[in-house]
Amino acid sequence: MSLLSDLINLNLSDDTQKIIAEYIWIGGSGMDMRSKARTLPGPVTSPAELPKWNYDGSSTGQAPGEDSEVIIYPQAIFKDPFRRGNNILVMCDAYTPAGEPIPTNKRHAAAKVFCHPDVAAEETWYGIEQEYTLLQKEVNWPLGWPIGGFPGPQGPYYCGTGADKAFGRDIVDAHYKACLYAGINISGINGEVMPGQWEFQVGPSVGISAGDEVWVARYILERIAEIAGVVVSFDPKPIPGDWNGAGAHTNYSTKSMREDGGYEIILKAIEKLGLKHKEHIAAYGEGNERRLTGKHETANINTFKWGFANRGASVRVGRDTEKAGKGYFEDRPASNMDPYVVTSMIAETTIVG
Repeated sequence: MSLLSDLINLNLSDDTQKIIAEYIWIGGSGMDMRSKARTLPGPVTSPAELPKWNYDGSSTGQAPGEDSEVIIYPQAIFKDPFRRGNNILVMCDAYTPAGEPIPTNKRHAAAKVFCHPDVAAEETWYGIEQEYTLLQKEVNWPLGWPIGGFPGPQGPYYCGTGADKAFGRDIVDAHYKACLYAGINISGINGEVMPGQWEFQVGPSVGISAGDEVWVARYILERIAEIAGVVVSFDPKPIPGDWNGAGAHTNYSTKSMREDGGYEIILKAIEKLGLKHKEHIAAYGEGNERRLTGKHETANINTFKWGFANRGASVRVGRDTEKAGKGYFEDRPASNMDPYVVTSMIAETTIVG
């Protein structure tokens, strides 16, 4: 095993200019992440320097067997925390050979929204709070829970410490540091209300980069959990009953909201979101009806309401924003939402209208 570890940790930059680029894309379910690696002749600093590549879409549920080639376009690069050195992770989106985005490519449409002159002028900022649950691989049951049984009631686990309250902290801390190394603007982590559930925050990130960073942070988390032999679940209600679900709360502001008088802009934006509540809920993640029940810090899925510091509201405005008269607000999608879809949809509704 020591030889294997030595080989895995070889520093290639000592002996060659060549680097390894891990191309990452989103699979046919819209949540599964796929990747494969290729050798490049030397270090790169921009995705524009990278070649396009292809994969077998019939094996990912994204193309028929008789015409299976899908082309991936490099869109964002990050340092590779697994191979280190000059090696990179490459976030890609997927197209047909004719250059048309395939149906699961949500980045393409999001990029169009963020290129709209009105949206670009507003410099949209996002802070996304990604919740997830760590599961025991063999039994698909939360980490730290007795197999076939339940832990004590919720209460001591949120931001808790101790072997009987915090389960999987080594994975969480490894992920935190790996994201910082990669260049992702990860801003924090914490244990969540349900034991075995955690959260990381990405942002503030501007425009399309918020989606790129959340997807690559998810990828890094999956890779670390793979090493640890643990399963990551982004299900919005992994355990039925009196247990909190999981969200991807999305903090949002525009340049106008961050300036003096921004509070009035925030109220107008919230009003616009309320008018399109059904459309947004339909795009805010699969299985959200199991989470948005009006209990466990959620609003009912059929009701739109907002409030100050109200975790039972659809949209929450913080007390700091209320006091300053400017700032941001928080929308509350499910944990399995597509950040490309959610971020661009919020911008389109509140700015383009």
